[in-house]
Amino acid sequence: MNMTIAPKTVKPSHPLIEIIHQMQAGGALLPDSPENVIEVVGILKSYGIVLDAYWRNLTYISEHQFLELFPFFKYFNGEVSLNKLLKHWGHDRINYEFAEYCMKAMMYHGGGKLDAYLDTSEFRERAQQAIAAKLKGNFLMQGLSNLFPEFLPEQIRQLAYYSALGQFWNVMSAMFLSLSDRYDQGEIKTIPDVVAHVLAELVKAANQPITYTVKIGDQDYEIIPKSAGLTFLMDTGVPYIEAVFFRSFPFMGTISYNAQACQISPDPSRFNYGALYADPLPIGGAGIPPTLLMQDMRHYLPDYLHQIYRRSPRGEEDLRVLICVSFQKSMFCVTTAAILGLMPYPIDTADLDQQQTNQVYLEAWLDRLIDSRLPSLQACDM
Repeated sequence: MNMTIAPKTVKPSHPLIEIIHQMQAGGALLPDSPENVIEVVGILKSYGIVLDAYWRNLTYISEHQFLELFPFFKYFNGEVSLNKLLKHWGHDRINYEFAEYCMKAMMYHGGGKLDAYLDTSEFRERAQQAIAAKLKGNFLMQGLSNLFPEFLPEQIRQLAYYSALGQFWNVMSAMFLSLSDRYDQGEIKTIPDVVAHVLAELVKAANQPITYTVKIGDQDYEIIPKSAGLTFLMDTGVPYIEAVFFRSFPFMGTISYNAQACQISPDPSRFNYGALYADPLPIGGAGIPPTLLMQDMRHYLPDYLHQIYRRSPRGEEDLRVLICVSFQKSMFCVTTAAILGLMPYPIDTADLDQQQTNQVYLEAWLDRLIDSRLPSLQACDM
């Protein structure tokens, strides 16, 4: 009797299986090399300086521009002068618009308990108390508020994101600057060292409360009280990575927003326009939001990184593109730290069931990164 034995079904390897093995062996999404270490640490030093300016301005807007419908001087942090105004008009300044771009991405995509809290009756009650205090004696604005009852609460929701992102970036700025200090002292030598530093700082700040209070007259109004239970990592860190690293928005001028063109998915969960996916080549072009960030970072590059860029084939001509590539490398290090921090079990567990659970977890993350810049960065040298 002839019997045909069906072959065993073998699960195909994950397309990025080598990167998974790289992480399981103690590595990171980004390969470890001296060049990558210099780029990542150098660009994060510059980014840390820029973030320090960003978070201070976001906090200023949330606390001192509360329900100001025409905040002409919101980027001045309360220090308005002719000299500063001339620099502002001449674009000799930090581009705070990019900070707002990231804030709007977080607000649009939502996620975490912050998003859920802003839809609660508690938030609405606290917002109405602040609105009543702010509009006291302003009959025109009171009439506007009565005519459009959702307008001002929505403005406060947005201001809550200003504050939350400011608090998140406050921690991240200090984290990146301390990384640079440790590198200068010889403590950071490899990409896993970078990831370990970021992971340790994320864990340290994980349960830091996210709150938001505004002062109107002589009274403080808690918009997000500590009792809301919002924390740094799960309620700002994870939503930030989701909204800014992964999803974000399509760059205007490169993709049509015309619904008939069907170039943008109507499902926001399918957006892959974040920092980990962006093509560095358009960076520097008009209308591309990350251009603002790259322009800001170019002013604070450490000399050792700037020298590397100057030795590139085009020198200073495509500096923003080179900065973008380095920045993406650094963000894959931050993403590695986030993945490890949220992993179900320790990466070096000896338990087979736990290893299998970790394997499934890593494959799910790498599934989302297949179309990102990750594969091209694996063998990308300056």
